[in-house]
Amino acid sequence: MQLPTSRVLLLATGAGLGVASLYYSQPMLGVLGADLGASAQAVGQVPTLTQLGYALGILLLAPLGDRFDRRRIIVAKAAALVAALLLAALAPSIGVLLAASLAIGITATMAQDIVPAAATLAPTAHRGKVVGMVMTGLLLGILLSRVVSGFVAEHFSWRGMFLAAAVAVSAIAVATWRSLPRFPATTTLPYGQLLASLATLWRQHATLRRAALAQGLLSVGFSAFWSTLAVMLHGAPFHLGSTAAGAFGLAGAAGALAAPLAGRLADRTGPERVVRWGAGVAALSFAAMAAAPWIPPTAQLCLLVLCTIGFDLGVQAALISHQTMVYGIDPGARSRLNAVLMTGMFIGMATGAALGSLLLAAWGWMAVTLLATTTSLAALAVRMATRRGSACMAAA
Repeated sequence: MQLPTSRVLLLATGAGLGVASLYYSQPMLGVLGADLGASAQAVGQVPTLTQLGYALGILLLAPLGDRFDRRRIIVAKAAALVAALLLAALAPSIGVLLAASLAIGITATMAQDIVPAAATLAPTAHRGKVVGMVMTGLLLGILLSRVVSGFVAEHFSWRGMFLAAAVAVSAIAVATWRSLPRFPATTTLPYGQLLASLATLWRQHATLRRAALAQGLLSVGFSAFWSTLAVMLHGAPFHLGSTAAGAFGLAGAAGALAAPLAGRLADRTGPERVVRWGAGVAALSFAAMAAAPWIPPTAQLCLLVLCTIGFDLGVQAALISHQTMVYGIDPGARSRLNAVLMTGMFIGMATGAALGSLLLAAWGWMAVTLLATTTSLAALAVRMATRRGSACMAAA
């Protein structure tokens, strides 16, 4: 029996709105920094704390999906996320906004409870299709959030964006409570042992370790780009507002929409090959950005758009392929396996946001592109080492 389309759309929308909360601030950094009288360095901590909070939330809270009813967890996190978004909207100072950013990151992990819920609800024959649709919603939430927030911040206010996000998440919480069934627990481990089992899974499964490391490295460059783009476009030679920075999310969305096709390719050729292809495309796209300072501003923008499509496609294709690998390890530990993978990914995101802001302030945009290219090549090296290791084992 197929999962109703309406329920799949609810899950995809919930995942998208949940994870979008992490990225609303990025195109608005220039606007909110001026409004709060905060320095560029202080403003740069907003996306860093959001990503760090998300990593902590995944590590400490996502494993609970194997222990308790996922529906209750999703609704409880949604309610807490609404409170955090309202705090950000009403923040009187950069300090309060930073605290709210950390709380937003922690509670936005409702998205990482929705994806395993979709995998559990879907019949086996259609599981890949359902998870792919929900992941498309999540990826579009990441990328289109920048478009929406950039427009709202420039034409209304950055506070209005956080208020609108709180209303949207409230609606999803109500719909989730009414629509989703209860989810039986797959383990009875106490919380301490549940967290300890993450380390056990990490030690037992080399596939999990390689996936978390490679995706984390790709995420460094991904986050460094998006965390600094608005500040870079705000300065010379572009002098563009938050709407322009947010509009780059449309280019990223093009890559996200194509990424599920990479998932189908992974079914036919194997996810390992698609991961290597994705990492290679990301590295080439970031490297091509290094040519921007030597061409006219209009050509620079065109180049940035093309490169944004390329690296987003590569990073998202790698993520879907890594999830395919990880979800197949142990269905009974799906939430914990997802927690380990996503913790690695968002540690990379937080690292990229922090390093990107520092490099942009100290050495300019070229340093950001160099960082992104280097980490993407490192991710490709991890996957190529996996290939050589498999070949050696086969030969032995």
